[in-house]
Formats: sequence, structure tokens, C-alpha cells
Amino acid sequence: MSFEYLSDDQVTRYGWFAGEPSVQELEAFFRLDIEALEMARSKRRSHNRLGWGVQWGTVRMLGTFLSEPAAAPMSVADFVAEQLGVEDPSCLKLYPERLPTQHEHAREIRGLLRLRDFDEGDLRLREYIAGRVWVSNEGPRALFDRAVAWLRRNRVQLPGIHQLVRLVGEVRTGEQALIYSVADAPVTPAFRRELLGLLTVPDGSSVSVLERWRKAPRDISGKGQKAALERARDIRALEARKLDLWRVPPVKQAELARYGLSTHAPTLRRLAEPRRTATLLTTVRHLESASVDDALTLFELLMSTKLLARAEREDGKVQLKRMPKLRKVVAKVKGAVTIFMDTPVVEETGEEGEPEPLSVAAAWERIEAFVTREELAKALVELGEMFPEGDDEDADALWRRQLLDRYATVRPFTSLLATVVPWGVTEAGETVVEALQGLPKLQARRKPGPKHVDHSLLDATWRRLVLGNPVLAPNGLIDKHAWTFCVLEALHTALKRRDVFAQGTDVWGDPRGRLLSGAAWDIARPKVLCALELPGTAGEHLAELEVLLDATYRHVAEGLPGNTAVDIVGGRIRLDRLQAEPEPAGYKMVHDAVQAMLPKVDYPELLLEVHTRTGMLDAFEHISGKAARPDDLDITLTALLVHKSTNIGLEPVIKPGEKALTRSRLTAVDWGYFNTPGISAASTLLVEGQGGIDIAGDWGGGHVASADGMRFTVPVRSLHARPNRKYFPCGGRGATWLNVVSDRVMGLGGLVLPGTLRDSLGILDAVFHLDTRERPEIVITDTGSYSDLVFGLFAICGYQFSPRIADISDARLWRFDLGADYGPLEPPVSRHRVQVERIRAHWEDMLRVAGSLQTGKVRAYDLLRVMASGDRMTGLGDAFAHYGRIFKTLHLLQFLDSEAYRRMIGIQLNIGEGRHALGRRIFFGRLGELRHGYREGMEDQLGALGLALNAVVWWNTLYIDAAVKKLEAGGVTVSPGIRSRLSPLACEHINFHGRYPITRSHSDGALRPLREPGEAEE
Repeated sequence: MSFEYLSDDQVTRYGWFAGEPSVQELEAFFRLDIEALEMARSKRRSHNRLGWGVQWGTVRMLGTFLSEPAAAPMSVADFVAEQLGVEDPSCLKLYPERLPTQHEHAREIRGLLRLRDFDEGDLRLREYIAGRVWVSNEGPRALFDRAVAWLRRNRVQLPGIHQLVRLVGEVRTGEQALIYSVADAPVTPAFRRELLGLLTVPDGSSVSVLERWRKAPRDISGKGQKAALERARDIRALEARKLDLWRVPPVKQAELARYGLSTHAPTLRRLAEPRRTATLLTTVRHLESASVDDALTLFELLMSTKLLARAEREDGKVQLKRMPKLRKVVAKVKGAVTIFMDTPVVEETGEEGEPEPLSVAAAWERIEAFVTREELAKALVELGEMFPEGDDEDADALWRRQLLDRYATVRPFTSLLATVVPWGVTEAGETVVEALQGLPKLQARRKPGPKHVDHSLLDATWRRLVLGNPVLAPNGLIDKHAWTFCVLEALHTALKRRDVFAQGTDVWGDPRGRLLSGAAWDIARPKVLCALELPGTAGEHLAELEVLLDATYRHVAEGLPGNTAVDIVGGRIRLDRLQAEPEPAGYKMVHDAVQAMLPKVDYPELLLEVHTRTGMLDAFEHISGKAARPDDLDITLTALLVHKSTNIGLEPVIKPGEKALTRSRLTAVDWGYFNTPGISAASTLLVEGQGGIDIAGDWGGGHVASADGMRFTVPVRSLHARPNRKYFPCGGRGATWLNVVSDRVMGLGGLVLPGTLRDSLGILDAVFHLDTRERPEIVITDTGSYSDLVFGLFAICGYQFSPRIADISDARLWRFDLGADYGPLEPPVSRHRVQVERIRAHWEDMLRVAGSLQTGKVRAYDLLRVMASGDRMTGLGDAFAHYGRIFKTLHLLQFLDSEAYRRMIGIQLNIGEGRHALGRRIFFGRLGELRHGYREGMEDQLGALGLALNAVVWWNTLYIDAAVKKLEAGGVTVSPGIRSRLSPLACEHINFHGRYPITRSHSDGALRPLREPGEAEE
């Protein structure tokens, strides 16, 4: 039996030590208990005692006995020998002399540990693997590791590797076939023919129907909007959603759909049944919701950037054109009025010196010395033309009037928008949808009157535009153009607030409907409360928080007199700017020496070396689930990682003479292997592996992370790019890569956001979708993400939110008791009270939100948009805001009181900025622009950049650690303060461009030779 789906590392460490066990592993597995000590000490010879103890710990750690116990790591022998009083651990090499003795010891250990043979656990293991196949998208390698862990956990002795490989493969293949059959079961013969028809190329077309449907819209225009809605209409006409697939878990439906979305029609046509039908069905079901989401995303983009925004810009142009003329007119009127106001009402002209009233003629003489009557009269006329009397239009009327000239853009798709999208509404959105659905009939009428419109949608401006058209109004008619834009603007606003939503969709669906409720919440509630350490009732929790906040207030107030950085003047807090911390003695010498010692390396070689040491590229599984892997797959994946992370394109890494680097091989592996799940799994290996390098512990414990956005210009048409003059000048558009970075400088995950949305809308989602198992406890951001609502969501989900405060003078401090005396922190510094009654009233719903976020049922981004849109806050949003004010106040008080806390925040944000700078250095190709029109392409390329950054940081960590140890061995003292400042973001020794030799080097496990600090540069 071959090990075709296992990595070399998996084969090597199966039933054997992967390296020297850690101190924790020695304590956990090789610390002999009383019974084991007694049995081991009963052996006559010291090597038998030691061998028995080593085998006892080995079978607990590895799940099997060693065929050569003497080959166990010396740290194991030393640890066990100390417990047994064996003076010479090297005597272990005598243990294999008598084989029957080993067999007898194995029987004793099996009995003592109640270790079962594999045959006894075979059935349960099969059930476990089958369950994992149904509820996860794990590939054969991950399932194999799961099987090994299950056997160890359940004290079942590991079988031969051939037997376990065969079992995992058989169970996985069988369960996948069952999943296909279950998904295929509700499909009728007629519907099966319809699905297969999607793979054919219609007459007059160059691609199949499915190929056409899979392409999301990119044309941001009225024509593009119509095409997007027609695409959604055609897909929904199949009514694939009506087939009941409740027996197929969502994760498996998503896995099948992902394969269907990325595979060419001819390949899908060649699939065997029932897999072909199952794949097509789940793909179409996914497209049903995705096509509606795409259409509404295009609608939102069209309204905000092409219609509403353009009207604002054109109105602004009109105003700018008026400005020179207006300045001249205003200057004349202002001068005349100023002269008149400054002229005294009397003048001393009488013979007796008594003041006489100033005549109007005399006042005009003074005014006409500045401006003639004719000029002033003309100026008043011009003012009247620019600002006509009797026109009570508000400030929005001019730019809204510009919308009427764009009626031809929206007229073709309004009917489709009303009928294709499966609209759902709240009470506040009912009138909007009713008006939208009535638009087609109203537009068809030649002479609609005021009775045909819902007047509740008309504010003062729209009322004048819709009902006050000077040509139509006298005849009792409305302006259809104005009414259409009134309805579309109301729909645009209601969609963002989710008063109106699309049923059954992901992006534009109703997040409130996805919250845990009913029986599902009853089951999840105890687990959620336990995981978040929250009580079931608000009273107990709020009482604890009240005590904590009161104690913090008093502690900070007591320390204020001695806190020279803080001053309170006029009820406002002033905080001195944090000065740079002085460098530890000897830091520069050590830093320069370490930098000089880092080996020079080409970027591809670095990636391959990291893979050799961590197996990161083994985490990439084929999208179809097949187990066989081509030869030299690591070479091909490295070339693809270079191509994507540097943004140089495919050409520089193609080597026609090398099989692993031909264009066809690179293209095939890119489609089959290089995907987001593989990137995430590979990053996980690097993040966890870095924790085992000694110096990483000096940088942090992994409990602190920062989140910040990196902006990329997107020069191609895309629904997922937005304009921003600050970041994308000259009318450009772009996207934001919001990534989370640990205090060990490793990237933990990230999200792609369209344009430059506020980072706070995506931070919590990014934190909930990290690539690592361990979650940070403190999340640091910059000032832009600072809001009471975000504080509340972070707090109830168990995270400490710690944004940097740019200007604390405007910050509000909240308290429970307005009557408490907090000395210098008294009102007006802290005059606001937390409304605890609002928190109590919504506590159960707040818990449901936390549970839903924890289990991935809903996105925080959607909830934030629903709970707070514009100036309106829902009751639940208000409760979260007041809850967040407690933790915001705790954060502000700690920010005032602790310089170390402020410095920690600054250092972590600097780490994120440094990582972004390194990212720019790597992502240098094509002007550093992100040239993907679809979100999936953006996520894959930026995910590749994140993986590459982690690989560089991991490699630097390894060699910095080696350099520091070499310096220390040479007598140089490297203090913890110095070690903590050495950064793995250095890159001058890495060649990112110019040469891309993708060859394995240093694959023997040995480190590259460090350079000498004084070595001359080449």
C-alpha cells in the first residue's frame, strides 16, 4: 500500500518522536504515576526498569510501542531515569537484548493503561472518521491526523501505517459517495436533464450556460444592472432551492458548490453520477443566492457612485461655477451694508454744535463712494437669480434635481428590480417595497396623479419635485421621473439598514433571521455562557462590572496627583504625548550584528526551506478531494506563491524545461490546489510552529493582536472596489485588506473589504475567522475603529478591545452611580450614567447575538449595520452601546493610568504598520495594484501575500534566534529587553526580485551558515 496522500513528515512521525519532547510533553506523558513506579521498580535490572518506564510514556504519547526503545530521545531517558533512580540513562541501549522481555512488558503496560487493540476500536474509529467527513471539508491528510489523535485519545494501540491509511481512504470514499447519493435523491429525471443542459453550449454562444452564469457582473451601469438582474432571474427560474437538501450539511454543500464554480463544464460533464448531479445542484443553489447578492451589490454601488454621488458632484460644479460671480456680488453688497452700519445716525453740523439726524442722501453719498447705485442694484438682481425668493428648496434639492436627468439609466431595470429579488421587509420597510413593486405600473401610465404615490415617502424636497412640477402639477399629475428616484433612494437607504432585505441570500439577507433562536438557542445557550464565562442573568454580571468600574475609578483618581502625564483643565482631560522609550544598553550593537549575520537568500529558496521545516505546502488539498498528489508539487506551489505574493504574473516563474514549472502544470495546480482553505491551513502551521522558536516568546505570548487595513488600488472593473480620493486619487477605486497581526508579528487571518469601509465594521468578523486555534485576548486598533457599539460587541464575545485614542480630551467617561465621589474625575469629566435598565431589558437577545457570532451564524458587519445606521439606533443596539460604554470607560481609565498600557498599544500598532511595509516590499509587481475583479481572486492573492509574510517572519525568527544564540555563546550578553526589540520584519538580506530559481536547497534539516558580522557585502 502506498502513502500517496500522506506527506513525508506524516510518514516519518507516525508512531515515532517528531523531535525532542517539550517540558510540557515530558510532564504530561512521562511522569510515572504510583502504579507505574511500583511496576517499573519491580524489574531487576536497571535497563529493564528504564526501558519499561520509557515504553509506558511512549505508548501514552505516541499510541504505540517503539520497536527500538533505545532510539528514544535522550531527554526522555533522562527524565524517566531520574524518577526511577537509574544513575546511567545510557543503559537504555541494553534494553533490546531480550525480545521476550519487551513483549512481557508490553502486555503489562497494556493491562495497566487499559490499552485496547486496534480491532476493538476499529468500528468506532470508522464512525468518527465518517462523522468528520460529513461535518468538515478536511482532506485525507487531515483525516489521517484526526484518526491518529482519536486512537491516542481513546487508548487504542496504533495499527500499522498501511492499515490506517487504507481505513481512512475507504471510509472517506464511501462517505463521499453517500453524500453524493443523498444530494442526488430529490432530483427528478426532468430536473436532472435541465441541470445537464447547463453544461451544453447554446447556438450562437461560445460558452455553456453554467459558464455564463458563474461570471459575476462587473459593468457598473444601468445596462450592467439590467444584465445582473436578468442573470438572477434566469438562475432562480430553475427553482433549485425548492429541493430539500436538509440531510446534506451546509459545509458539504459549500464544498460541492466550490468545486462546481471553479471547474470547466467539460470536466463536470465527465463526472460520474450521482456526483455530477450533486455538484450541479449545489452549484445552482449557491448561484441562486449569489446572483441576487451580486445584483444588489451592483445596485448599491450604482446608486452611491454613479447616481447619487455624481449628482452631488455636478451640483458642486454648478456651485463652483457660481463662486467667482458670487464673490464679486457679495463683496459689493457687503461693502455697502458695512458702510451703512458703520455710519453714525447723527452728525455734528449745527451752529450750536448740537448733533442733527443724518439724512438718507448723506448715507448714500458715503455708500456711492464705494459702489454706485446701479452696481448695487445689479448685484441684488444677480443674488435674486442665484437665490430666488419664494423658493423654499432645502440644500439637497439641487443635487436631487440632477438625478432626474439620469432617468434613462434606471428606467430599464426598475421592473426587474421589483420582481426578480425575493424581497423581505420589516414593518419600517413595507411602504418602500410596495412603492417599488408599484413602479412598473405607474411608469406604464401616461398620466399618473398624486393618488398613485405613497406620500409617506415624500420628504419636503421630494414632495416639491414629485408633486410640484410646474408643467404637470396644474393638471393634477406627478413627475414620474422624480418619483422613481424617490423610491430608489428610499430602497437604497432601507437596504443598508436592512429594513428591506433579500430572502435566502448571504450578503443582503436579514442577519436578525440568522440569529440562534428556539430549540437551537436552548441547546447552544449553556455552552455559550460557559465559553464566554457569562451568567444567565444580567443582574449578577452588571453588579460585578459596577464593582470593577468603581474600583478602577478610585484607583485612577488616587494616582492622578502623581501622574504627571495627565492634567484636567476646565473639565477636559489632557494627556501628554508618549515619548519614545530609550533603547536598552547594547541594543544597537546586537541589532547590527544580528542583521549582518542573517544569511542572504533568494525569496523562492526561503519559501521552500520554510516548507521543508514546517510542511506548510502539504496543507494544500485538491479541490476535488482526490488523494493522489503529483511529484514535486511543493516546487509548483512555491512558484505559484511567488507569482501571487509578488504580483509579477506567471511568466517569470515558468521554466519550460522543468516538468513542475511548465505553464500547463502551474495552471492546473493553481486551479486544483491553490485555494483559500489551503492558505489558511498553511498559515496555521506557521503560526503554531513559530511558537516553538525560543526568541518568539520574547516578542509576546500570542495573547495580543492588532487589526488594521492595507489599501490596494483596483484598476479593473469590480463590484468589490470603491472610490476614495485620499487613498485612490484621480478617480481610482480600491479595496482594503483588513488583517490581524499577533504580538509575535505573525498574521492570524484577514478579510477583503470593498473600498475603504470603516475597519470597525469588519474587525470582529476578522477576529472570528482567524487561521489559528488560539484566540487573542486583547485586540488593538487605531482610532478609526472606536465606537461604543463595537466596544459592546467585543466585550460580550470575550475580547478586550483596546483602540488607540488620538484625542482623549473629547472622550466621555461613564459611571453607574452619579453620586459617587471620584475626586478629580468628577463631572463634567464623568457626568454620564450607564443605562443598566436597557441592558437588562435586552440581555437575552445580547446573549443570542454573542452565541450567533461565536458559532458563525451571523456576521458582525451585518449586525452593526442593522443596529446602527446613520443617526438611528435600535433598542438592541442602544443596549450594546451602553454595555460597551462600561468597557470603553475601563479602557480609557487604564489608558490614563498606565504608561505601559499606552506603550503596548503603540508598539503593537507599529508592528502592524511594519508588516504592511514589508507587504508592500513583497507585493511590488504591477505597481502594487490588485488586478482581480472578483472577490475570490482578491482573497486568494491577498491570502497568498499573507502566507508569504508569515513565511518570511517564520524564517527570520528561526535565524534571528540562531544568531542571538551564537552571540551569547561568544560571550555577548543579550538581555530580554534587547531580545524583545529584535524584529523579524527585516528584509534587506532577502532578494524578492531579479532571480526566481525554484530549487530545493538546505533540505537536509541543517541551518544555513550565518554570516560573520564583519563579512563584506558582495
